[in-house]
Amino acid sequence: MANFDDGQPIFQQIAQMIEDDILRGIYREDDQIISMAQFASTFRINPATAVKGIALLVNEGILYKKRGLGMYVTKEAKRIIMRKRRDRFLNELVAKLLEEAEKLELTDEDVIAMIQQNRRS
Repeated sequence: MANFDDGQPIFQQIAQMIEDDILRGIYREDDQIISMAQFASTFRINPATAVKGIALLVNEGILYKKRGLGMYVTKEAKRIIMRKRRDRFLNELVAKLLEEAEKLELTDEDVIAMIQQNRRS
């Protein structure tokens, strides 16, 4: 069973879990994902919550429905997820990093050196 974060709605976390599985190659284009009933049972959540999370991905063009068969990964899914997450990475994480670096009077070179050091360890 997954450990859900109280700071984010469960349906968003479900969507993110599926996105993570697509990025990791667990689900590839045209692969069928587990059913909403399986999701609800596996993670012990309300089926409506699973439906809401999957609907989010359908609306973003990451999943599509084959009538009577289930939900499948679109051909563009990985590209869509990567673009969305890169945008969020830049606009949220990098912006906050640079704001904090400025407060600490760190140069760009200081920040790059810290990132490189962190990658090595």
